[in-house]
Amino acid sequence: RDSVASRGLGDVYKRQEMGKWLKASLLMVAGVLASIGFAQAEDKTAKGFAEYVTALKAEAQQKGFDESLLNDAFSDISFRPTVIKSDKNQPEKKITLDSYLASRVPDWKVQQAVEMYNKHKSLLEEIGKKFQVQPRFIVALWGNESNFGRIQGNYSVLSALASLAYEGRREKLFKDNLFAALTILDEGHTSVDAFKGSWAGAMGQSQFMPISFLNYAVDYDGDGRKDIWQTEADVFASIANYLSSEGWDNNGTWGRQVSVTQPIEEFGLSKSLYRPLADWQQAGVRRFDGSDLPNVDIQASLIMPDGSEGRVYLVYNNFHTLMKWNRSSYFGVSVGYLSERIKRGY
Repeated sequence: RDSVASRGLGDVYKRQEMGKWLKASLLMVAGVLASIGFAQAEDKTAKGFAEYVTALKAEAQQKGFDESLLNDAFSDISFRPTVIKSDKNQPEKKITLDSYLASRVPDWKVQQAVEMYNKHKSLLEEIGKKFQVQPRFIVALWGNESNFGRIQGNYSVLSALASLAYEGRREKLFKDNLFAALTILDEGHTSVDAFKGSWAGAMGQSQFMPISFLNYAVDYDGDGRKDIWQTEADVFASIANYLSSEGWDNNGTWGRQVSVTQPIEEFGLSKSLYRPLADWQQAGVRRFDGSDLPNVDIQASLIMPDGSEGRVYLVYNNFHTLMKWNRSSYFGVSVGYLSERIKRGY
């Protein structure tokens, strides 16, 4: 009986080992096939991108762009796989608002923001008055977008946009921005060689996409060029013009951190809707220190970027204008927070 059992157990082991061998073999074959397929896909991508760029150039010609401009602009466009990788890959690590603020608004950046504000105070106040935007918000956006002009990106804007359009998921968006980029070159605001930006095609110290550039960039110094790469007057005025054009309230601020003393759903309020501060007060929302909200006639909405366990804010019209610039609530809060630190001077 024991001998039979042992033989049966041995048969089981043999079958298991055979199964493992087959599985390993299949995985190996699949890996080889995948490698072959990947190489073929790489070859196809390179060839397909060249054909795609040829079609883009033909479409640009149909739109009336000068042939010499197109020859110059398209002479050095190349496929950038790193651009596609950056667009597809999102950070796996969970980022909280606290960690985001710590990385985006550290004390050293606050110190630099205050220094930059004071350095350019006269120009900022002039531009702020013209466009009806508080200068501290101009500096806060400048600092958040490019670290006060120090980090603008060194990608070819044309190559980045063409690569992202070819990838296909948002082809129209990036094609439209590519044609806008050609318009920027055609108008003489920069040159092909100097046309650098982020991997996503955002440009200059304000990190405008080309379409935003055409809509909001300003030649404030009157030299005939809207230079958001090197000319700070143009950078500040372009940022201010964006905010002003999108509904900025020069007499208001962005919001405030608050505490919630009881579930607001019990009062039938929706967090996302504008309500008077008096309604939020009645629903148990208080200043962060626990005191009553201001007794003023201001409409606000409630946001909880990290859910009910994280920071809670009452935000006003200007915050929603910042959200048009960048749809991330984390970004909007970081700009507002930096502006408050600039206002305090530390």
